[in-house]
Amino acid sequence: MGSAGAGDPARAHWQAPRTLIPLPNPAGIHRPVQYNLLLPAGHIRTRDLPTQHIEAMDDGRSDRELAEAIVEDGDEAAFRVLYRRHTPRVYRFALRLVGGDVTEAEDVIQEAWLRAARSLARFRFDAAFHSWLCGIALNCVREQARRRGRSLVEVGGDGWEPPPSVRDPGTIIDLERALELLPLGFRTVLVLHDVEGFTHQEIGDRLGISDGTSKSQLHHARRAMRQLLGGDMEAGTA
Repeated sequence: MGSAGAGDPARAHWQAPRTLIPLPNPAGIHRPVQYNLLLPAGHIRTRDLPTQHIEAMDDGRSDRELAEAIVEDGDEAAFRVLYRRHTPRVYRFALRLVGGDVTEAEDVIQEAWLRAARSLARFRFDAAFHSWLCGIALNCVREQARRRGRSLVEVGGDGWEPPPSVRDPGTIIDLERALELLPLGFRTVLVLHDVEGFTHQEIGDRLGISDGTSKSQLHHARRAMRQLLGGDMEAGTA
């Protein structure tokens, strides 16, 4: 990789690492994302960025300006700003999709940023950068689920009941815990529609299902959430 950029000193070339080295996790410190930046002189700098507990950074540039600086100039500082601007929200998105599994969510974030890095030069900003990155993260979640023999598209739903551990009337759980307890397909549509604001058409396009199936899944998901939390979640069914 080091020689790829040596012949073009006028431009830096953004490249994602070919392999990921397992990183230590002392004292519960969450694994950072690794990325490589191939500079004009051909030197590769490897940096680690955390996936959790990071503060947003902003230097006044738009997402598009940051992306252009990364692609055209190999601007490492621009990548850090873009990463820190979007990772907290995308991490929460991934964490909800995988049912609160921190390790899975971190794997999703790492893979999503690597794919985003590889595709950044081709992204035309026809959509918001956050939406694009969430779409990549969703694809990563789908692939993880497929490898485990699971599907983000739940079939049926009329017979779902809360697990015995939360059926006691005196049991109180919060919203995040309720999301974790939902079947995977219910949780996916609920997060995409009610949390992230995707339309049923957009959900259908991303999951390979019809608008009607998305609406049905959302109906079942909201009913399940009522069973877990109580109250009415049927407002805003569009």
